[in-house]
Amino acid sequence: MMNTAATILSDSRGHDDRGISHSREHFHAVSLSGGKDSSALLLLMIERGMPIDMVLTADTGMEFPEMYAHLAKLDAHLYRERGIHITTLRHPKGFEWLMFEEPKQKATSIAKRLELGIPLQGNGWPGMKVRWCTGQLKSHLINKEVNRIKGQHRALHYIGIAADEPKRVKGEVYPLVEWGITEAQALQICYDRGFDFGGLYQIYRRASCWCCPFQRIGELRKLRQHHPELWARLLQMDNRARAMFGPGPLGQFRKDWTVERLEARFAAEKKEDSV
Repeated sequence: MMNTAATILSDSRGHDDRGISHSREHFHAVSLSGGKDSSALLLLMIERGMPIDMVLTADTGMEFPEMYAHLAKLDAHLYRERGIHITTLRHPKGFEWLMFEEPKQKATSIAKRLELGIPLQGNGWPGMKVRWCTGQLKSHLINKEVNRIKGQHRALHYIGIAADEPKRVKGEVYPLVEWGITEAQALQICYDRGFDFGGLYQIYRRASCWCCPFQRIGELRKLRQHHPELWARLLQMDNRARAMFGPGPLGQFRKDWTVERLEARFAAEKKEDSV
């Protein structure tokens, strides 16, 4: 039986029974991260006949292979049902260029780096205070395109945030919140429609970038186990960063752990479990 949250119907005025406008007077742009919430939003908008003029996603270049397969499957479904493809935005240089090679241009930044003996290029690992990855590879690209669209049309921007994350609601249009759909329900909506993310959510709590330094230790342990090729690449990146920036916040994967130390820890745990 379909979840009741997924059966809201549209009325003749172009509104659903929770009051969200479906007017064709607007340009309807949907943001898609590829995660469970934004995927559920897109699937429900297609299913309910809501207008969709553009679907935007930002590719960091550091997503799980399963996520790229999921996005390709969503794109095929979108094209089959609506005749449009997902619009993918990318930074012209990419994550590793930003991390290791982007030249610093602000005089204050250059002066500080010279004082600390840090190279004048590269941002190093993202930190809690400076999440350059989210800014330059995701939000900046999406916001720039949405602002361009809003400059040309009366546009509505739909974002897939679930009802149990109200603190993330900041303007725009949030149908999942209006419909009362939680994160757990959003995931089930995807599963019910044949979108299983290649099993990512059966392994990880989140399906964000595999190299994210803000992951929990348990998630990193799973990365080593289930995606050893990505773990090996993460180890190489961390070694390069420490060689370039030293053991400080730019050069070390986490404040309390390098990937090399995590590798030693996980290997020791595995050896102990096998005894």
